[in-house]
Amino acid sequence: MRTMMLTVLLAGVSIPAVAAPEPPRAWVAASNANTRLVVESNAQFSPEDASQSGLSQYDGLASDLGPRLDERKAAAAEKLLAELRRRAAAEKDANVRQDLAILIRSVEESIEGRRLRGKYFVAWVDAPEAIYSGLTSLLDDQIAPARRKKAVELLQRYVGDWPGTTPLTQLAKARFAETNRPGLLGPDKVAVDDALNDAATYVKGVRELFAKYRITGADAALAKLDAQAADYVAWERANVLPIARADFRLPPEVYAFRLKQVGIDIPPEELISRAQVEFAETRAALAALAPQVARTKGWTEMGYPAVIRRLKQSPVPNDKLEASYAEVIRTLETVIRRERIVNLPDRPMQMRLGTAAESAASPAPHMDPPALLNNQGEHGTFVLPIGVAGKGAAAAYDDFNFPAAEWTVAAHEGRPGHELQFSAMIERGVSQARALYAFNSVNVEGWALYAEAEAAPYHPLEGQMIVLQMRLLRAARAMLDPMLNLGRISIDEARRVLLEEVCTSPAMAKQELDRYTSRSPGQAGSYFYGYTRLLQLRVETELALGPKFDRLAFNNFVIDQGLLPPELLAKAVREEFVPAQRAR
Repeated sequence: MRTMMLTVLLAGVSIPAVAAPEPPRAWVAASNANTRLVVESNAQFSPEDASQSGLSQYDGLASDLGPRLDERKAAAAEKLLAELRRRAAAEKDANVRQDLAILIRSVEESIEGRRLRGKYFVAWVDAPEAIYSGLTSLLDDQIAPARRKKAVELLQRYVGDWPGTTPLTQLAKARFAETNRPGLLGPDKVAVDDALNDAATYVKGVRELFAKYRITGADAALAKLDAQAADYVAWERANVLPIARADFRLPPEVYAFRLKQVGIDIPPEELISRAQVEFAETRAALAALAPQVARTKGWTEMGYPAVIRRLKQSPVPNDKLEASYAEVIRTLETVIRRERIVNLPDRPMQMRLGTAAESAASPAPHMDPPALLNNQGEHGTFVLPIGVAGKGAAAAYDDFNFPAAEWTVAAHEGRPGHELQFSAMIERGVSQARALYAFNSVNVEGWALYAEAEAAPYHPLEGQMIVLQMRLLRAARAMLDPMLNLGRISIDEARRVLLEEVCTSPAMAKQELDRYTSRSPGQAGSYFYGYTRLLQLRVETELALGPKFDRLAFNNFVIDQGLLPPELLAKAVREEFVPAQRAR
């Protein structure tokens, strides 16, 4: 997803805010016609995703969980793949061919993922979470009010109140029964336990969404949702929990595929080795910086764990958190412009605090991206959760709500990180193939960590310290995730590393371990790997250009490429950016 346009890079020229995307260039329009085939094929089965991407014709339609789902999806994918390959063979334009390659790879990966799921796993759906997430495709601040009204129809389809529909919970039970064959693995127990514990939070979150946006006509469907969710939880306890697996480790073939999906193209053993070196180096840098921070604060304890814990003892109250982050963001924007790091839009960045249901679904700070198709001027929103589902101190984060942490979190999720990434895709005219189907964690998170590093020298000392703490966390992820999944470390030892060496809260440590073992095994290493790939490309480019290297031009070029995988981004830099800069 990273091949935006090859723009003329003019140093020092700011990018004006725009109300809508630029008109597509000829090759982009041709590429988008190919992408439409993929969007329409996928929308047959997951219309909520198409709706969330900005295609209003799919508003109100619900996911297909009907009989023989895998068989029907496979047939549609094979037909689509044949057509994309036919078009690729006949295509003359290099950019369109590259986008077709992105689309083909995306479809091939979906086919392989479906094959592996069918080979190894019983199909289980966390229905309350799926319903909540599906409704957020319409009930969101960035969705036009006229479109939000379709949420009533979508909810009615979910609960079986729409003509010709069956409740999603009933379909999910039938799909579970259809795929529950001897020898297949059940879901991991942590995921099932979380689903059972969070179901009521999701149902409450649905009611809160309808109330927030003042959507009427949903009372009967909401009442049915209450009853169906309670029944589904009871069914899960009786049928899913008994086959849930205590061993979270995935079959090796599946874990290798997960790494490939997120963009990690090296063996897990090599990822572990690289991450261990980064972990040791970053830990040493923290140890060197901690005494400086302690002296500025008048503290006697000089070790980095003690200094981080002292910094956390001055949290920003929840009712002041948004304003506090906004002030940091304004300061960062001033620095980014003054230091000519990258061009920024002239409009303010959007941020808000998360709800309880959002925190259950996405318990870490994150970017809520804008519609990438038919965008009407919507922009991404930085969402900061203020808690997690559950009770007691073990469910409370202290990792993002203190002043020193705000700098790196704002740089990562906001500017110059993810918010700028998605703004550029909308405002600078990226092709839909690169906005929707080149996406993987390596190319997305690589830029965000690189953005943290670009902004870090201009933070106060304590802010720089938390930059290093977060870098230590990313190195820990890249070694702990594969080590856990390869059976080379215990959960207890991984927890100790997170709590004692990375200095996370217990809630953050739990979220991290859940990520490695349940929510998204394989994904956590993509932050470190993506960052190192982009950093290596930066140094390579500096050496190639010598005194002609221009940081602003390089960063603008990278952000203009959309979400290209590292190898394609490197090709663009070597073949387009470097020759253009040499010719200046």
